[in-house]
Amino acid sequence: MMKHYKEQLLACDFFVVESLFLRTYYVLFFLEVGTRRVHLAGVTANPNGQWVAQQARQYIWSIEEREETFRCFIHDNDRKLTEAFDDVFKSKKIQVIHTPIEAPNANSYTERWVKSVRQECLDYVLILSEGHLRRVLQT
Repeated sequence: MMKHYKEQLLACDFFVVESLFLRTYYVLFFLEVGTRRVHLAGVTANPNGQWVAQQARQYIWSIEEREETFRCFIHDNDRKLTEAFDDVFKSKKIQVIHTPIEAPNANSYTERWVKSVRQECLDYVLILSEGHLRRVLQT
């Protein structure tokens, strides 16, 4: 059933990267399911509600510039993805769908992308800093 609507579906997730110096960085990304286009929203050591809401606003602005329309937005129940974050999408009439707890297959598109990034990139690179991680992910 979702294959029929994938052009109208957005997904997002966080993944965690440890640096060489044992610093933890959180990477927020958005995935446009129909095109498989990935938008790296941001990298931070301290994600909070304000930060994720701002990343959502910036992403919404970018899709408005491209005149893209989406109907559904799917993400897990991560505490960092606050109600303010969801409100950004709801304000644009995009339905927010939370996946069930401990059900990674419910957001399989993002889970597969994270697996690919790890296997094809991060398994071969030692991350030194937040800026270094950004550069690696943007290439």
